[in-house]
Amino acid sequence: MRAFKQVDVFTQQPYRGNPVAVVLDGQGLSDTQMQDFTNWTNLSEATFLLPPTQAGADYRLRIFCPGRELPFAGHPTLGSCHAWLEAGGRPQGEFIVQECGVGLVKIRRDGQRLAFAAPPLRKSGPLPEADVALIARGLGVARGDIVSHAWCDNGPNWRGIMLQSAQQVLALNPDAAILAGLDVGVVGPRGKVGVVGSHAEGDDCAFEVRAFFATNKGMVEDPVTGSLNAGLAQWLIGSGAAPQRYVAAQGTALQRAGRVHAERTADGEIWIGGASVTCIDGQVRL
Repeated sequence: MRAFKQVDVFTQQPYRGNPVAVVLDGQGLSDTQMQDFTNWTNLSEATFLLPPTQAGADYRLRIFCPGRELPFAGHPTLGSCHAWLEAGGRPQGEFIVQECGVGLVKIRRDGQRLAFAAPPLRKSGPLPEADVALIARGLGVARGDIVSHAWCDNGPNWRGIMLQSAQQVLALNPDAAILAGLDVGVVGPRGKVGVVGSHAEGDDCAFEVRAFFATNKGMVEDPVTGSLNAGLAQWLIGSGAAPQRYVAAQGTALQRAGRVHAERTADGEIWIGGASVTCIDGQVRL
């Protein structure tokens, strides 16, 4: 039996964010065991904490989604750090340092929230026009409704699309058959599209975000997505489309209440943060 927590991330309200399964001791487990357990949880990700192998890291994290291992993912990073701290983990320095597939990721405490330093974009700049036209068809919007677009690839091969309003974003009903034609690298020949739209001035959130995965089983929507929001923040703040600090809502269309805090500090680093709450605390047989 191994210590286990299921943590809801990017929310202060249990069951209103994005859950991650965290095995606090992954030592001795094979890749197959980790993958099989992840598939069994029926969650978007499960993680396994291990002793670090790189100098300066506080722990090593392996992140799995159904069918494959991921080099990085945002909500599993924050949820796993929350679980590690709750279980008595103590960082060596000012920041908690996570070792994972993309290298070392810094995590800081922001009051009751945790925030990770966004890893560098692997690909940036505008999308190919052919992709934009295809995405517009797949989202069921006119090409002219897409006011801006960019690669937001930070491990997951996100394509970022900005629409004219949050209402447009919430009204989307994407077509998986069209979006599945995109070559997205990390998830293979399936579509992965991030969509963002502005809220009205004075709202508590600056943007509404949705994340879609077009698979051979149909369209999947992610409740709250740290990696996507990290890429969006690098794009939006970097281009001047967003202020240096803002809050994005995600999961509204799924009756979730995700809140993602994005900030660019004076040194140019982008931090993505949110609250986490443990919903299940116990042991798992592995």
